[in-house]
Amino acid sequence: MIIRTFFVLATLVAAGQALAQAGAGLDDANLVSAESLSGHALVDEQLAATIVEARPYLSAAELDRALSDALSADERAELYAAVFRQINLNSASREEIMLIPGMSERMAHEFEEYRPYTSLEQFRREIGKYVDEDEVARLEQYVFIPLGLNSASEEDLMTIPGMTPKMVHEFEEYRPYTSIEQFRREIGKYVDDDEVARLESYVTLD
Repeated sequence: MIIRTFFVLATLVAAGQALAQAGAGLDDANLVSAESLSGHALVDEQLAATIVEARPYLSAAELDRALSDALSADERAELYAAVFRQINLNSASREEIMLIPGMSERMAHEFEEYRPYTSLEQFRREIGKYVDEDEVARLEQYVFIPLGLNSASEEDLMTIPGMTPKMVHEFEEYRPYTSIEQFRREIGKYVDDDEVARLESYVTLD
């Protein structure tokens, strides 16, 4: 009976790990609710409120700095397994790459080695040389590739965290963009400056 119980528990744990590696459940630090944050063992209501108040985080480094007074490095790493701010694959510093839970200096080097990335398919192919598909999927949760304002498809734009079909329409409505200032001006008609800045961090002028 004990052996059977242990086998069942081990199977459930393995299944849970597989789900996590497949990309389920990682919350965006700019979008997750205070209620969800405070449900994490390391985050009380006061810290949850502090995290929400300090938004938007335009980089993972900004999020890490905001948490550094309240949580140790190990605690932050544990939290980042559930809540994170995606890093730009083409411009993130080594420091930011190392914030990804389970990251090693060797793997961080491989992240940098294949820059510039032009697609997530390229990321999967290159990083898949070193780790299995489940680990590639887990790592992919933590990264993004900037989208061309004038060329990104509707499907691509919908990959921006918090994007809605209505906002995708507004992104496309003002094409072609000739400057980032134009983007800020046009999208600023619909959202506040903080949200414009957050959205801007996911795009590039192509």
